[in-house]
This record gives sequence, structure tokens and C-alpha cells, in this order.
Amino acid sequence: MSVSIVFILFVAAAIFCLVLVLKTLFTVRTASAGIVERFGKFHRILRPGLHVLLPFAEQAYIVDLQVKQAQFSVETKTRDNVFVQIPVSVQYQVLDDKIYDAFYRLSSPQKQIESFVFNSILGHVPKLTLDETFEQQSGISVAVKVELDQIMSGFGFNILTALVTDIVPDVKVKAAMNDINAAQRSQVAAQARGEAEKILKVKQAEAEAESKALQGKGIASERQAIIDGLSASIEHFQQGVPGATSEDVMALVLLTQYFDTLRDIGTRGGTNTIFLPNNPGAANDFQTQILAGLRGGMSQGGGEAGVSRRPPPPVEPEG
Repeated sequence: MSVSIVFILFVAAAIFCLVLVLKTLFTVRTASAGIVERFGKFHRILRPGLHVLLPFAEQAYIVDLQVKQAQFSVETKTRDNVFVQIPVSVQYQVLDDKIYDAFYRLSSPQKQIESFVFNSILGHVPKLTLDETFEQQSGISVAVKVELDQIMSGFGFNILTALVTDIVPDVKVKAAMNDINAAQRSQVAAQARGEAEKILKVKQAEAEAESKALQGKGIASERQAIIDGLSASIEHFQQGVPGATSEDVMALVLLTQYFDTLRDIGTRGGTNTIFLPNNPGAANDFQTQILAGLRGGMSQGGGEAGVSRRPPPPVEPEG
């Protein structure tokens, strides 16, 4: 036997041994499980670690036991005929005691989960309005999770969560909702401004009424003081000038008030020029007219006082 033939046989034996080892030894990682089939038939489940298989008779497959996540987007219509996109995020895991069912009963778990999610969403959202859909977002998540868990548990999967992460209406619908919200807020702001203005005006009216009341009390007190002062002045005048009548005292007081008024008009800034009678009897004439007016006002007839009433001296502003 030649050396070349021996070398070829040695290499072939080495390759055979290597293949035999590879077919015999099998490693299962942590958070995984192994499915062993012998001649195509399920035989046993392998746990994490190193295992020995019958070469050429047994074949192993890995089943991942970690939590996985599947994301879907469901389009549906609400009760008030608004189309919305509802993103759903589902987290699921193979049940440790149902590895066989998870491996053999479903060929594509994510596809089946997606179908059940669509079915659950389409069974809930069309019964709600758009506003109710936003309000019951967490309730929809719970309902999807419960229904999905009941179905998928029979296939060896545990549904941890089924989150409705968002509700996305059409762009035009969203813009309309924003416009409605802005209009409502503007209306509330306008009402608040109106109430504030109303309160301000009411308070101003109350303050003005109180001011007028106080002003009236002041005027009444002032007039009462004037009357008291005049009464005292009349008494002192009659005591100092024997024979003086009340009419004489009243005429003197009125004449004094008249000249005081003229002085105030002349000394006050911005006063226009006025014309007064300049004859020597003007003061006596003015006094007679004042007394005639008083008598006429005190008489019952109002027009017959025993003294003819002439018009007062002309007072004409200039400029």
C-alpha cells in the first residue's frame, strides 16, 4: 500500500471523526431550550448545557425563551367615521412548560399574533368615538392583552403586554381638532376678560356711588354750617344794631355774598370779562331785587309778592 493511499485514508478517517463529533455533541445556551427529533419524530427537550446526540439519527433545534417584541399598526374607523392608525406593541414569551406547543403548533408566531391583534382592535375601536378612543387608550390595551393572552396561551406563548402606544388620526382631522380646541380656549379667554371688565365696572360704579353719597353728605353738612352761621350772624347783627329787621340783615348778607362772588370771579384765572351796572344806585337796585325774589318765593301765589320783580342787571361775558 502506497504512502499516498494511507494518507488519504487517514484524512478521510479524521474528517469522519470530526463530523461524528459535530453530530454527537450539541450545546444549548441559557434562556433557550432544545427540541430533539429522532428520525424526524419528536423525542425529548434539552435544557441549557452540553448534550450528546445519536449521530445521524437525532437532530436538535433551538427554541428561544427570551421575551420578544412585535410591533404592528392597525388602521380602523371610529364610531364617528374617523379613520385612525393605532400602533400596537406586543411583548411575548414562550412558556417553559409548553415548549413543544410553541415549536410545533405555530409556524410563524408573529404573523398569528398580528392577526389576533387586528381582530381585537377592530372589535373595540369601531364602537367608540374618536374622543372616547383617546380617553380609553389604556382600556383598549388591557382588552387586547386579555384576549390575546387567552388565545396564545393555548399555543404555548405568554403575552406579557399589549400596549397601544399611540392613536394617530388623519392629518386634516388633527388640524380640525386643534382649531376647535383653539376656538374653545379663545372663547373661555373672552368670557374671562368680559367677567373681569364687568367686575371692574361694577366696582367703579360702587365707588362712584359711595363717592356721590359722601359728597352729598359733605354738601349737606356745608349748607347746615352756612345756615347755622347765618343764624348766628343775624342774631349778633340785631343785637348790635337796634331796630334792624330780619329783612335788613338778610339783604346785607346777600349783598355781601354777591360782592364775594364778584371778587372770586375777578381773581380766578381764565375768567372772561363781564359787564356790571356802574350807576350809584345799582347796589340798592340789586338789593331790592333780591328781597323781592325772596318774598315772591315765600308767597303762595309765587307771582304776587307785593313788589314788582325786575330782571337782574345784565351780566354778559365777553370773549
